[in-house]
Amino acid sequence: MSMQDPISDMLVRIKNAQMSSHREVSMPSANIKCAIAKVLQQEGYIHSFEVVGDDKKPQLKIVLKYFNGKPVIDTLKRVSKPGLRQYAASNDIPQVLDGLGVALISTSKGVMAGADAKKAGHGGEVLCYVA
Repeated sequence: MSMQDPISDMLVRIKNAQMSSHREVSMPSANIKCAIAKVLQQEGYIHSFEVVGDDKKPQLKIVLKYFNGKPVIDTLKRVSKPGLRQYAASNDIPQVLDGLGVALISTSKGVMAGADAKKAGHGGEVLCYVA
């Protein structure tokens, strides 16, 4: 069975694991998922991530981050969906919660946080909001 939206699946798995207070969550690995996890780690929303398993079916394992028993990630919202893609120019990249959150942008140079994409002058597809 094929998955229609792997990014949305990743975000839902992270949300569900945090609601259940799991320490880590694993999912099928893909390059875009690893790039998103790398940005989440750089921005301080997750502790770490790694790809485990063999070459046929690698798994992405994400170690979640908590502060005082509460998850660091409060909101994960998918913006661009397979049925309706959302794009933003470098000067139109949205600000999440007045700068307290991060918009993840898929640019020609890879997945970046919104502020980094704006600074580099790259626009692209707005993947999701994280706060």
